[in-house]
Amino acid sequence: MSDDKQIKEEGTNKSSVKPSKEEKQEISLEEKLKETEDKLLRSLAEIENQRRRFEKEIKDAFEFGSFNFARESLSILDNLQRAKDAIKNDTALKDNKDLDKFLENIDIIEKDLVSIFEKNNIKRIEAKGKKFDPNLHQAMTEIEDEKNEAGSVIQEIQTGYMLGQRLLRPALVGVAKKKNAKSTEKT
Repeated sequence: MSDDKQIKEEGTNKSSVKPSKEEKQEISLEEKLKETEDKLLRSLAEIENQRRRFEKEIKDAFEFGSFNFARESLSILDNLQRAKDAIKNDTALKDNKDLDKFLENIDIIEKDLVSIFEKNNIKRIEAKGKKFDPNLHQAMTEIEDEKNEAGSVIQEIQTGYMLGQRLLRPALVGVAKKKNAKSTEKT
């Protein structure tokens, strides 16, 4: 038993004795190593996050870099349509025998432009007959209409377009509304 007591006393003596300089240095080296390892892991995680951010920015630049150019190009398509309408409605030009050829050429240019848009993921928003969606349509007027459901698009004033999943330009529309009871009583 005396041997056991001696071992226990030695064990208690070791824990109550302050660590030597070498042990302090060892502990501090281990702590420094853990600290350095932690810093390294944090730096690697930050680098990985930054790489992901850059990849997303590059992807967005490729997808939407032409956004402003595409939006401005829509005016060409609008102007071609206006020109066709103006030529068809001009009484002086109606007598011209070459009018159909001229309109046919404008149609070809318009189709080519639409084809270029589609190749670049620019698509027309189908609005007429659809339910009004404030994410795709901009209501310009409300039109009293008993035939169509309230809130449905019955007139397309200007065509809207999407670039991929992003709205390039909203469709300007006229939306159906039911006749008011007051307005029917007055008539």
